[in-house]
Amino acid sequence: MTRPAVERWFENALFASRWLLAPFYVGLVCALGGLLVVFARELWDALSHLMTMRPQDGLLMALSLIDLSLAGNLIVLVTLSGYENFVAKITSVDPAARPQWMGTVDFSGLKIKVIASIVAISAIALLRAFMELLEPDSTLDRGKLVWLIAIVLTFVVSGVLLAAMDLLGALAERRHPDAES
Repeated sequence: MTRPAVERWFENALFASRWLLAPFYVGLVCALGGLLVVFARELWDALSHLMTMRPQDGLLMALSLIDLSLAGNLIVLVTLSGYENFVAKITSVDPAARPQWMGTVDFSGLKIKVIASIVAISAIALLRAFMELLEPDSTLDRGKLVWLIAIVLTFVVSGVLLAAMDLLGALAERRHPDAES
């Protein structure tokens, strides 16, 4: 039995609409370029003061660069995984050059990786605040520090709950593989 032409046209249009996501990924690439400029500026500024840095200043410099690097990694992960999960497989890249994780991170895995990156980035911000608090001339408000701790803990709890929901979903799927979701 053949389906009506309008139904086929509608389904094809819905399927083609996934390409509306492509500009979002181009925007993320632009954000990555902007982050690279910020990283280079931060590195240049840090290196110009390298000889007068105290050890804790060097550690703060390293944490800032790690923070920016994690944000860049997150952008690449979301861009490539999102494109491959929702738009189309990337086949024009030499298979030897593809990162091992490409094509293996599904939406569930992407959510967990995003929240883990956010936890790491927020934990670095919290560590930076703790180090600032140790400075004798620190002007850091202790109330702000409490909020930073609460935010990090909120992200951690959210990540654990997301992982638990994914685990429960996978267990339910294993028990009832024929059930419609």
